[in-house]
Amino acid sequence: MPFIKAMYLNTHSYHSLRYGTISIEDLVEDAIKCNVKALALTDINNVTGVFDFVKLCRKKKIEPIAGIDFRDGNKHLFTGIARNNEGFRELNEMLSNFNIHNEPYNPVNFNHSFVIHPFGSKTIKELKDNEFIGVRPADLNHIITSDYRKNLDKLVVSHPVTFKNPDEYELHKNLRAIENNILLSRLTPAMKAAPDEIMQPMDILYKIYSWYPEIIKNTERLVSDCSFHFEFGTNKNKKTFTGSTYEDKILLESLTMEGLKYRYGENDVAKKRLINELHVIDKLGFSSYFLIAWDIIRFSMSKGFYHVGRGSGANSIAAYCLKITDVDPIDLNLYFERFINPKRSSPPDFDIDYSWKDRDHVQTYIFNKYDSRHTALLGTNPVFKDKGIVRELGKVYGLPKEEMDAFIDNPRDDMNNNEIIQKILSFSEKMYGMPNIRSIHAGGILISEKPITYYTALDMPPKGYPTTQWDMYVAEDIGFEKFDILSQRGIGHISECVEIVSENKGVSVDVHQVEQFKKDPDIKKLIENGETIGCFYVESPAMRGLLKKLRCNNYLTLVAASSIIRPGVSSSGMMREYILRFHNPKGFKYLHPIMEEQLGETFGVMVYQEDVLKICHHFAGLDLADADVLRRIMSGKPRFKAEFSEITDKFFNNCKERGYPDELTNEVWRQISSFAGYSFSKAHSASYAVESYQSLYLKAHYPLEFMTAVINNFGGFYTARTYFNEAKRWGATVHLPCINRSNFKTCIKEKTIFIGFIHVANLEGNMVNGFLTERSTNGEFSDLSDFVRRTACGIEQLIILIRSGAFAFTGKTKAALLWEAHFLHKKETKITGSTLFNVNAKSYKMPELLQHKIEDAYDEIELIGFPVSLSFFDLLKTEYRSKIRAHDLRNFTGKTIRILGLLVTTKYVRTKKKEIMQFGTFLDIEGEFFDTVNFPDSLKNYPYRGTGVYLILGKVVQEFGHPGIEVEKMAKLPILGDPRSE
Repeated sequence: MPFIKAMYLNTHSYHSLRYGTISIEDLVEDAIKCNVKALALTDINNVTGVFDFVKLCRKKKIEPIAGIDFRDGNKHLFTGIARNNEGFRELNEMLSNFNIHNEPYNPVNFNHSFVIHPFGSKTIKELKDNEFIGVRPADLNHIITSDYRKNLDKLVVSHPVTFKNPDEYELHKNLRAIENNILLSRLTPAMKAAPDEIMQPMDILYKIYSWYPEIIKNTERLVSDCSFHFEFGTNKNKKTFTGSTYEDKILLESLTMEGLKYRYGENDVAKKRLINELHVIDKLGFSSYFLIAWDIIRFSMSKGFYHVGRGSGANSIAAYCLKITDVDPIDLNLYFERFINPKRSSPPDFDIDYSWKDRDHVQTYIFNKYDSRHTALLGTNPVFKDKGIVRELGKVYGLPKEEMDAFIDNPRDDMNNNEIIQKILSFSEKMYGMPNIRSIHAGGILISEKPITYYTALDMPPKGYPTTQWDMYVAEDIGFEKFDILSQRGIGHISECVEIVSENKGVSVDVHQVEQFKKDPDIKKLIENGETIGCFYVESPAMRGLLKKLRCNNYLTLVAASSIIRPGVSSSGMMREYILRFHNPKGFKYLHPIMEEQLGETFGVMVYQEDVLKICHHFAGLDLADADVLRRIMSGKPRFKAEFSEITDKFFNNCKERGYPDELTNEVWRQISSFAGYSFSKAHSASYAVESYQSLYLKAHYPLEFMTAVINNFGGFYTARTYFNEAKRWGATVHLPCINRSNFKTCIKEKTIFIGFIHVANLEGNMVNGFLTERSTNGEFSDLSDFVRRTACGIEQLIILIRSGAFAFTGKTKAALLWEAHFLHKKETKITGSTLFNVNAKSYKMPELLQHKIEDAYDEIELIGFPVSLSFFDLLKTEYRSKIRAHDLRNFTGKTIRILGLLVTTKYVRTKKKEIMQFGTFLDIEGEFFDTVNFPDSLKNYPYRGTGVYLILGKVVQEFGHPGIEVEKMAKLPILGDPRSE
């Protein structure tokens, strides 16, 4: 066989979603085994894997070629092969125009790309110079009877590659059935690849096409004319803000020096640090990055949008002076090297949080200001995993939803030991971790110097902005840094609470007085007692428990708590160690004097990501750049895995050279490795703590308005039921929705909270807005008849309103109102809207229709999600009510008690033996919280059975003054039947 460079021009990886089965790594390894010297990656309608492919091919000495397999549904249209980088842009632009503007694929204007059409789809006369016909092995026998035999110079090899081996063909078919949403048995040949789409060694492929050496030569010429040159890691972002790097430097200096005076006044220490930062920022070419972030903040502040700048960006004094963040890096002794160090070719991203109501306005500004051709949202690539795979495969094999649910809930049940389930499990393992769909990053935006299509094709998801087809890791690899413009409910409830306080109390609140908040005794009391329900980041059961155990009453302790609550610290045992050392700072011994020197503030425990840098640098002698790379690897950044072994070796070798005992080195390494993947930077924790303090201030001084705002912004840790309970704990009276008092969202009048219509299931928003407008324009409704006459509310919606209690003000029972509603709607003539003269409707005497409170409670559970007029405890069949309450638990420490609790939330964890244990949070009969723990043996015998009231038998224990119950037995108690169905 003569030397053949390549013949694979239609190769699919698993980024051909729900089609290909091969990872990029396996594809390249197969190419090496098959002696392939040049390879084209042509995934279906996407370029997600191109840059990973190019980078790996270079490493393995294979010539990479970029392309796209263009398809319309299941129909293969043609394959585009980029001759060069301009050709890659052409392919990306055509795919983007289809995705964004629905423009048909039309490759006639390609100047830098080849087009390969399927055999038989085009005549030779229709082909331009850069167009060819692809010949699959199955097409070879048809050449002799076709017109193509006269023009062999326009034919090229087209042997597709889709799976690694024949076994993966079955996996491919399962993926195709998932994509087409049909049973596996219903797959047609057009929906799936041919069984032979497997990479063959070059000598075998040569033999297959050896009867037509001209086709092999054509393919070789095409491949030889293709190249894809790309420089990874160099800055691809918008290079200047002003149009000149020098002007950017001058503007940034001017703005930060002005901000320095605002933040610090005359402060030589701060000025020296700022000058140093500006030098590094300018040297690395990041001035425009800071200026664009400043511009975004300037716009949002001009619109009155409240923001929180957080993440590693808060380590920078320049960012603080530009008002991008509100965290003082000098006050908190933050490492600038955590944000930027000389080994980084691109800075980490800024995280800027906005209210969910404001974020879209900021995004629109960015796309308008920086040209949509150069701007895109960052994509993500969610993978198949866990329950999602089972559900998808269950549909493919025709399993009813009930059987899928039963398997997911109890996979070890003998009922699940059958052939279908075994097939599902087998394919689940193979699919696990494979890309499933493309989606959108939570808030990442890229602003590119060149048109973004030089790097990616763009999707247009429902969000409405062009979105890259690769994720944040590829973006960083390429040389982009993203701006994270995030939506956060916490900011929404802060800003809305300020508005509600102004309306309900006539008070103007400035939530930016954080330094004053840090001294507020009412806030200190809230934190110390864990009274933080509704407050940003500090409301979860675990966090409230930690605050109580620490007896936290100051900002710095809260900053630390925000990081040590993370899984890495708690699972390694260092969270408990931190609490012990916090309460007994002289009762422990540091591992090494350097640990005391560098981690004295946190009692020798690594709490922040910066602590990893400090210990790697000062203890193990790594330079700060290597230490930061190590931290990023441990944080799950896969792009740095290749450097992991080298830096790890350096860590251990340095420790040995310094004479450390192996036991000491291994323990420090254990703490680093268990911690780094989950920790926050100190700046990030500090930013969160600032926002927590703003929430805490509002709750301490305006608790009812605050809880109303929390309820209206949704998205908290708990359900609405828990937040309404919290409002009642703080003195509110909660009313059912009312036609004359409630709004679409929940509202408050003095101390009375009216549930908003948004909480009523199946109510139509347009209908609600319609009658609210009528009420605002022409006054309250006098009764049901007046409401029906003045609105266009249909009978179905009217029934929902009645059953939700919205007409309780009339004094009539629901049964009577429902009878009246049907009577009013049966009238042939109805007048809607206001009239000049209001004519009272005739009144009819109705029989007395009884309504039981239990019926009302079931209506409320169905429509609102929980009972309002009664409690869940009132619905119990048993009359037993434990005399012990949550506030009594400390008095029973060490004793076994019985207590009733309404389940609020649970969290399960795995023990070191891989057994499941579960933490529970309950409300007692008075609405007060208490916590439980179910160890594995107890949980197996007495599992949770969903929402409801439980009778709990367990031992009261205390940890650092925080009581809880170790559950021995528990049972969900039955409730009274639904009288509506009797």
